[in-house]
Amino acid sequence: MLGRMALYLQDVHPLKEAIAYVQYAEMRGFEAVWQAESGLARDAIVPMAAYATSTSKIRIGSAVINNWSRNPATIASTFLTLDDLAPSRIMCGIGIWYDPLASQMGIRRERPLLALRETIHVIRGLLAMKKVTFQGEFVHMTDVELNIVHGRKEPRYVPIYIGATGSNLLALAGEIADGVLLNFMVSPQYNHFAMTELARGARQISRSVHSIDRPQLIACSVDNNRQKALDVARLWVTRYLAQHPALMRASGIPQELIDMVTQVVRYPLTDTTLAEAGRLVSDDIVQMVTASGTRDECREKIRQYFESGATCAVLCPLGNDVRLLIDTFADDF
Repeated sequence: MLGRMALYLQDVHPLKEAIAYVQYAEMRGFEAVWQAESGLARDAIVPMAAYATSTSKIRIGSAVINNWSRNPATIASTFLTLDDLAPSRIMCGIGIWYDPLASQMGIRRERPLLALRETIHVIRGLLAMKKVTFQGEFVHMTDVELNIVHGRKEPRYVPIYIGATGSNLLALAGEIADGVLLNFMVSPQYNHFAMTELARGARQISRSVHSIDRPQLIACSVDNNRQKALDVARLWVTRYLAQHPALMRASGIPQELIDMVTQVVRYPLTDTTLAEAGRLVSDDIVQMVTASGTRDECREKIRQYFESGATCAVLCPLGNDVRLLIDTFADDF
């Protein structure tokens, strides 16, 4: 095996299929599954509970919940419950959410880094089975504790990972988190920037950046038909060029290409629109920000992410053959 491997699942597959993929990944030696929570599609918690009850070894994380739509005490109680289902296998991935969705729901994400810092502080205190009083700018708690009447009353260790892409959030992760969940649709070159910003935060508490776990979401399209694998990934890359230009620039995508794609793309996005704009996106661009192509090409790309700072490859399957992806990176390939 190239290194530590994990699976990243969104809402693409029916949940029963997702459970089967997680069980297969566990059997093939993957260390973790991270469940996406994006938009208002599939929440992370219910699938995590399903994975917890249907596996025995694989670790299970949220990728990522946010600190605005759930109260910190509710988050602590939720992850306490998940830890009851899968002791010492649960990870809390958390991030600062995004607009316009938050504002559409009436949430004003003012000073998001401070709000996240306060949330994580309170979650940790509660999971340590402490009675928490905290009066911050965003979080207010008075004598709050996890009131366990029956069951395990000992402190729980649930590692907290911040989902981060930008400079200041990366630095915050380096300062206060157990790990950082690095974004996907970025190039290995981006990781040099990420490592620098993580180290900046880590210096605030005199710890090494290498003590911070750095799993990385990696978009992966593998197929026995190389062109099919690239074409599937091309639709995803084109969507990100249109919707997340700053992320694409951070990976070294030329601004000229971003401008050309955004001129072609029309909303609402459809596969037809993306395919039209995708004609502008070369195979080289696709392979710059994804691990796509043949098995050997995908494995080589993952190696580059490890070499540039990732500690675990969290593979996001872009194609339909999830078992092929798992087999490509399994320990006995």
